[in-house]
Formats: sequence, C-alpha cells, structure tokens
Amino acid sequence: MLEFLCWRLWAGVSGLETRSADSAILNAVNSAFDLDYTLDVLVRLLDTPSPTGFTDAAVTLIEKEVEALGITPTRTRKGALTWEVPGTGEGHVTFSGHTDTLGAMVKGIKPGGRLLLSMLGGYDWATVEGEDVRVHTQSGRVITGTVVNIRQSTHVHGAALRDLKREASVMEVRLDEQTTNAAETRALGIGVGDFVSYDARPRVTAAGYIKSRHLDNKAAVAIFLAVTKELVKTPPTKTVAFHVTTYEEVGHGAATGIPPHTDELIAVDMAAVGEGQTSNEHCVTLCVADSSGPYDHALGNRLRAAAARADLDLRVDMYPFYGSDGSAAWRAGGDYPVALIGPGVDASHSYERMHTDALRDTAALILEYVK
Repeated sequence: MLEFLCWRLWAGVSGLETRSADSAILNAVNSAFDLDYTLDVLVRLLDTPSPTGFTDAAVTLIEKEVEALGITPTRTRKGALTWEVPGTGEGHVTFSGHTDTLGAMVKGIKPGGRLLLSMLGGYDWATVEGEDVRVHTQSGRVITGTVVNIRQSTHVHGAALRDLKREASVMEVRLDEQTTNAAETRALGIGVGDFVSYDARPRVTAAGYIKSRHLDNKAAVAIFLAVTKELVKTPPTKTVAFHVTTYEEVGHGAATGIPPHTDELIAVDMAAVGEGQTSNEHCVTLCVADSSGPYDHALGNRLRAAAARADLDLRVDMYPFYGSDGSAAWRAGGDYPVALIGPGVDASHSYERMHTDALRDTAALILEYVK
C-alpha cells in the first residue's frame, strides 16, 4: 500500500512524463485513460487467486466491475466472460484476453505430510521455489504453505542443493500447519485434486513499475476494463466486444465463446521482454508470429497504422515459445483475421515486471483502433 501511495505522488508530480513524447499527445492519451482506476482494478485482480480451472472468484470480480460501468456481461458455459459496447458505425472487433494464471494442483500427499504438485501451465519449477502458496480445499478452507525442494537447507545438504535439478519429483509444499504424516494432512481437509495458487505479491513502485506474478494476463483484463470505461463515455465507431477466457494457460481458452459476428479478433496478452526481443516494459508490442505461426498481416498493418496515428512507440516482435487465445481460436476454426498485441512484461512466467507506460500505450492503441 505504501508503494501504491508513492506511485500516486510520483504520478502527480511527474505527469507521467517518462518519455519525451509531445506533451499535447500525452495529455490527450492520459485524459482517455484512468490510470488510478486501472491500477486499482489490476492489484485487486492480481490478489484474487485464479489458477487455470479455478477462476470463478476472478471472473466474478471482473463481472462486477463491468456491471458498475453500466454494461451487462454474459458468462459462457465454459466460464468465460463477454461484454460488448455498441458502435456508431459498421464492423465488429473482439478483443480477447485471459484471467486464468499459472498454478498447480495437489498430486499427492507424501508420507511426511508435505504435498506433491502437478503443474498448471508452462513454467519452470525453479521460478516458483520459495513462493508462498494457498491450498484451496474442497470445504472452502484455505491453507497456506511454501514451495520448497527436498534438499532446501544448504547447511544440511551442501553442494547437493546446488546440483539438484528442479522438477516435480523434488518439489513439495511445506504447509503452515502442524503435520508430520499423510493422515494429519488429510485431516486438515487437503486431498488430491485441490487447487494450489501462487501468491502474486503485487507491488506498484514510485517509479511506475508494477511487479507481480500473473501480470500475464491480468494486465490485459485491467486494460479492457479501463478501455470500456472510456468507450461508455465516447462510443466507438466499430462495435467492440471483450472476451475474457479461463483456460488460456493450458491452450484452449478462446477455442469457444468468441462472438459469432466477430469480423476481427485481436488477442491481448503480455509481450515477453528478454534478450533478442524488441519488446520493452515501457511499450506496447505487436506480435507478428509465435509458435503457432504468423498472425494476419493485413490486420497487423491496420494496428501499425493506428499506432502511428496515436504516435505510439509500437514494438514488433516474434515469440518462438508462445501461443495465445488467438492461436486457440484459429485452431478451433475461427473464420476471421487474428492479431496479437500486448504490454511489455519482463521475466514472463516468473515474478514479472512491467511499467505503467505499457498499460497506457496498450489502452491508447485499442482506443485509437476502434474510434
């Protein structure tokens, strides 16, 4: 909370002048994007556990936010959420993003009472070692714990700790309860199949950086809500739909549920920052190709043109180990062009970081495209 207050003070003093863009353009963009609202929604959403398959609380939070904006959303039978803002002209564009996150399920209870995990989503076990977790039991009780390995103490194991390959068989949850055997753990109400969520630990720094797990892809959902807030006040030319999916991290989020009258689908997801990439934490990125192949060239060019009109520093990138809701929609037979955009996020699928610049620019690109 202290860091969030520092952010408010910094933003008020600096006017968000983190780049040397023309002040008139910055003022126009900022006036059409409520950053305080976006950060508030984002932090609350990040603090709401939603590993793939266990997303109801997060979807309910989003649903209430949409209703507060005067729009009635609908849930699909699969659990996704869709809402629409009517346009003043022709055309229908859908923006898809996901609220499900990486997580785990209880695979087994070890003789000593600790838990074996089964991974939900694609990440490396090393990125969650030492992370606090919540075990969501069938009774509704939530039990906390920490992900550790079987040789956690260097004072006990020495070099064997450094040489240990981090994989499912050597990772376990140390529960914050007095339990020394499997029977005692089962007595707590924990069983195989219980969902396990990793604590997001969201922080907003005085310099405008957002640090958290699960910015992939709750940042996009917060952007959707902020953009909707503006479109309610200034209706778009195209009719705009937002589709929030719940199974993207396991590959089939947008395989169903995209509005049937969609003319264009634009997936919004994090842009991975790293060596060899053009994506940047301060920018919005157009991903032109990923592991599923290239996205639609003409739609990508229309987004490039919108970015140019809005004077945005649009990065263009490719991700060899990446798939999106757009990929899933196409594989399921979607008959529309698909593009992929998103804010730059460092350390994807780990403890991630991005800057508020990227939130603002992604929202600005969407608003420019649909106006």
